[in-house]
Amino acid sequence: MSKYFKTAYQFGGLGGILSVLAFFILSFFYVDPTNLTLLFGYVITPIAIFLAIKFFKEYSNGGYLSFAEGMSVGFVTYVLIGLVSAFGIWIILTISPSLFEQIKLSKFDVLEQGKETIISQVGENSFDATLVSIKEMSKLDVSINDGLWKIIPGLFFTIIISIILRKNPN
Repeated sequence: MSKYFKTAYQFGGLGGILSVLAFFILSFFYVDPTNLTLLFGYVITPIAIFLAIKFFKEYSNGGYLSFAEGMSVGFVTYVLIGLVSAFGIWIILTISPSLFEQIKLSKFDVLEQGKETIISQVGENSFDATLVSIKEMSKLDVSINDGLWKIIPGLFFTIIISIILRKNPN
């Protein structure tokens, strides 16, 4: 079983650590680093999944890869990226409450700037619900959101990469 997940652990852990580092570094340059960290996640997640599956195929499985093996390795990789990233961001926000408040204020500002457009498109009830949601937002909400937005696309990247890299013995 460990042969299946050795590369997944390595690249999933590395991808998660890189995501946390990106959040930390971007927090020095931007008031709200969450959106840019998500963009970074859309780049690092498929790269980590590809490398994990490719290394598994080449170095642990003799050059062969079934779709199921690719999906298993990819699953562990993207879930690990999401969990490490979410936990790391939660720790950063817990250590730095001022950063969390800046993120919250930034989200309020974005909402207020687009108030008329939002109300015209989805109605005032939706705008008010979003406003309440931002007021009640917690550090855990921010970190879970980041983790989920690495896991959900990771599934689709894994499907595509597993199909591309599969090679079965005939």
